[in-house]
Amino acid sequence: MSETAFYILLSLFKQPQHGYGIVKYVEGITSGRLKLGSGTIYGTITKMLKDHLIVVYANEERKKTYEITELGKVVIKQEMTRIEELYTNAIAHWEGEGNE
Repeated sequence: MSETAFYILLSLFKQPQHGYGIVKYVEGITSGRLKLGSGTIYGTITKMLKDHLIVVYANEERKKTYEITELGKVVIKQEMTRIEELYTNAIAHWEGEGNE
């Protein structure tokens, strides 16, 4: 899963959001490190809609609000487990090399 996809799902985990809300949430949670452009976010959202990870929650004038699906929740939890394993293995390897 890409970092963009991960953060989109994370931003939708607690409440539905529109595209601009997702962008601002991701900027905030990453302290401005990740700034999602409209092409990046909407390309990823389109794929996630096709993969049934998110749905359109509301479609108001020129502003769609997205919601994570149950499948999306399962997928992000699996990804969090994978990331935790990566981190744990990296730390163990790093400390095993005497690079504290």
